[in-house]
Amino acid sequence: MRSNGFHPPAAVSPVHKQSQLVFQRMGRQIGKLIQSASINNVHKFRTNSRRIEALVSELAPENGNHKKLLKLLSKLRKKAGKVRDLDVQIAFLKELKVPDRQNHRAQLLQWLDSEQARRKKKLEKAFDSETATELRKRLQRVQGEIQFDGIDCLKLAHKRLPDPGTTPLSEKMLHTCRVEAKKARYLAELAAESAESKHFIDELKKAQDAIGEWHDIMKLKERAEQLFGGVSDSALVSVLQNISRAKFRRATSALITAINEISQSRKAPQSVSSRKSSGAADAMHHSAVA
Repeated sequence: MRSNGFHPPAAVSPVHKQSQLVFQRMGRQIGKLIQSASINNVHKFRTNSRRIEALVSELAPENGNHKKLLKLLSKLRKKAGKVRDLDVQIAFLKELKVPDRQNHRAQLLQWLDSEQARRKKKLEKAFDSETATELRKRLQRVQGEIQFDGIDCLKLAHKRLPDPGTTPLSEKMLHTCRVEAKKARYLAELAAESAESKHFIDELKKAQDAIGEWHDIMKLKERAEQLFGGVSDSALVSVLQNISRAKFRRATSALITAINEISQSRKAPQSVSSRKSSGAADAMHHSAVA
């Protein structure tokens, strides 16, 4: 029978499909950020940049374009992150109800507003049309270089999980774990939908939210200390330090709980599978004896 020349398209793997969506979202966010450096656009560009960085770091071949893309993304993401972080800190400080006889809260708010405007201008200057064009070209090139055959993103995500260890976490260690947990979560988001991948993502999301809250307050406290001195010099610094410590305890607990939950849920199916295999072997043995 002669072929009519038609060949059905090859099936697209779940990781390939999810990766395409990540690149498409990034393309849209580049266009939106050029038009307006609104807080919403800045935040979405930042989170999508992290997803691209995780994807490219793990799946793309290392070459000149790979390195230049990651360097460019990191530079722009950090500038966007400064703007977003200041927005969160301003919102928190506005809602914070504390006595302010020293006027430190009002002074800090004024400084944050001014710093955010300055950082926003720096981001807009760095993210010009020439940079956006280069970023799009490098993204398009790296997307065509990634090989998706045989990739198990959930397995990669498990390998990326941070190990807090048994010793108490320091602030520096918690921040490092936070970065690694984000990479693990973004890799898991590329995997095929399953109960395990959903559980993995949900647990890490809860931990990341708690760690993010601590990190924002910790940075705000550090800025207040630079402006006003220590707890004996400023009532605001004292309040922020107490909140930061409470958030730190909650964040470390959330991270350890999330990693333990993920580890236990992964072991459970294996245990069930082992029991089933053992049961089948016993049945075959009894049958043979009979």
